[in-house]
Amino acid sequence: MADPLYQVEKTCPICEQNFKLTKTRGQAISVSTDTDFCTHFKDLNPSYYTIWVCPNCGFAAHEERFFTLLESARLKLKKFLEGRKVNLDLSGVRSWEQAVTSYKLAIYYATMVHLPASHIASLELRLAWLYREKEMAGEEMAMLKRAVDGYKEAYMREQTPIGNLTEVTLTYLIGELLRRTGQYDEALSYLSRVVSNPQAKNEKRILEMARDAWQEVRDLKKATDSSAAEAE
Repeated sequence: MADPLYQVEKTCPICEQNFKLTKTRGQAISVSTDTDFCTHFKDLNPSYYTIWVCPNCGFAAHEERFFTLLESARLKLKKFLEGRKVNLDLSGVRSWEQAVTSYKLAIYYATMVHLPASHIASLELRLAWLYREKEMAGEEMAMLKRAVDGYKEAYMREQTPIGNLTEVTLTYLIGELLRRTGQYDEALSYLSRVVSNPQAKNEKRILEMARDAWQEVRDLKKATDSSAAEAE
């Protein structure tokens, strides 16, 4: 069987040094998918390797953004990282800890150069999924809250589709993340928008998930309100 990992050589757009990074080949085998689209894999988790990190200067970004920075952003990072030697080699097999480090770095630099809110939110969501993998509920919840705030900003300011997120899917994802973080009233608002959107008929799976989440939030609110009434 071929090794699922292989190395390629790239040139860092910031420090202009060559370095080797590790990529995944083939189709990873998924076991299940959560309601916020977190996929659980049988063996190798490909998301461990989607953040490219230069071992020389420490610049990190999602593979789709590594070479697409605006020149003003590239120069800002170049000035910030100039002369730094971090010796952070994340090539080869990545541990969970190294994957977390790569996402934290990518979020830091993406925020520094003001990449779109949707992109930063997607990094924060994926970092939350890594915390979920280790059942670190507090850290996961903090990242989910940051992610949903970013997606709400994107919903207001960015044009859909955003990557593979249609307006319907983005609205659902916001509602689902609000549900997961206990912001029930706002969750109902977003989930209701999905259910009432005529375009949702074209995305039947998302529509069904939105209806399920909406009902779950309604039940939770009803139970919470009943408990509060009994306590008075």
